[in-house]
Amino acid sequence: MSRHTPGPSEDPAVQAAVAGISRRNMLKGSAGAVALGGVLPTLLAACSRSSSTNSGSVSGKVSVGSNYSDASVKKAFAAVVSKYSHGSEISVNTVDHDTFQNDISNYLQGTPNDVFTWFSGNRAKYFAKQGLLEPIDDVWDSIGSHFTDAVKAASKGADGKYYLVPWINYPWVMFYKTSVFKKYNYTVPETFDDLLKLCAQMKKDGFSSPIAIGQKDGWPAMGTFDIINMRLNGYQFHIDLMNHKHPWTDPKVLNVFKTWQRLTPYYTPGGTGRIWEDAVNIFDANKESAMIFQGTDQVGPQVSKAGLADLNFFPFPQIVSEYPTDSAIDAPIDGFLMSAKVKNRKGAAAFMEYLGTAAAEQTYLESDPSDIGTATDYPTNTYTALQKKSVAIIKSTKNLAQFLDRDTLPSFAYPDVQNAMNSFLNDPSSYSSICTKLEQQAKSVFV
Repeated sequence: MSRHTPGPSEDPAVQAAVAGISRRNMLKGSAGAVALGGVLPTLLAACSRSSSTNSGSVSGKVSVGSNYSDASVKKAFAAVVSKYSHGSEISVNTVDHDTFQNDISNYLQGTPNDVFTWFSGNRAKYFAKQGLLEPIDDVWDSIGSHFTDAVKAASKGADGKYYLVPWINYPWVMFYKTSVFKKYNYTVPETFDDLLKLCAQMKKDGFSSPIAIGQKDGWPAMGTFDIINMRLNGYQFHIDLMNHKHPWTDPKVLNVFKTWQRLTPYYTPGGTGRIWEDAVNIFDANKESAMIFQGTDQVGPQVSKAGLADLNFFPFPQIVSEYPTDSAIDAPIDGFLMSAKVKNRKGAAAFMEYLGTAAAEQTYLESDPSDIGTATDYPTNTYTALQKKSVAIIKSTKNLAQFLDRDTLPSFAYPDVQNAMNSFLNDPSSYSSICTKLEQQAKSVFV
């Protein structure tokens, strides 16, 4: 899920080790709600400023629903909470990532927490439109100057109001090992044809499947569809397609699959039966596959310690000159939303203002350096080489998509698009019938 990664395709090898845990890795967390008790708040200077929502007395309890279920990520967020000191007692209820996602609709219609972790794009707009979220324009009056226009836009609902406090994000790029490219004298491909030639050469050199892929969980291949669509048809067409303003039978969509079909002979055999962690491990072994298209949020934490210093990446190459590599990429933003059923709004708003600071982001990323902070005043001198490359590519890219399952309706992404991607990888020649079925399904969902 990389392909639009770091920045200049000629960037030197990443020489710094990167530790951390991926948001997707949270799928491995244990199910059930776990309260983080005994929070010991300490004063954080960055949170002492006065603003429209956190000035004056703030008290009472603020509950936070969290999908940060992996032990490392859970610990990182606990550190963030422990540094909050503004009068309210913060309690965190942690549920494993998969359960949280599957139950989100029932959760919001039942007895949700005041604040909860979630995603930007349609994943937030969908619930805002249903009236399940509380607008937080007052919070943004305080934090707005710390974010770019692109991040601001991704934090709004369809009504133009703010709902999300952005937290972290990461790019989807094509990963490779510097030592492997050096050993075989490979060069970073600048065009799609260059990429195909590189894959063919890798096969000759003994890599049976030049690009590793693990699609069993249903989402990884969505990133490749996204980037090929944006490289062929541009960002706006892609976003319009996600909102069904174009039919899935459009010749432009068919061309996406037709182009993608040329890449599939170089994928890991049986990819729909492998989880994405398996694909990263195959890539990391330097034997079967020499590349993998994935998010830095997944690959960084998953590769071996020995492989980290050798890890590098490049943006998915240009296909047509109209849409170069800096025109668009997937760079999902994770953040926090406020429930429409918030019980302590003033306390919740004050806590969300705190979450919208570079200081809070930095506390979290100290133990999760595979992502990057969204605040523009984040101290980037603390970043690893991999993070600096991520910052460079995101800053240099004109349009940031939020990933297919966030940019379209959740009920369409799963299972309709999920099944379509699996069907395509199992039989790439069947893309025409796949698109016909997707269009039929889209008509029943987008009403």
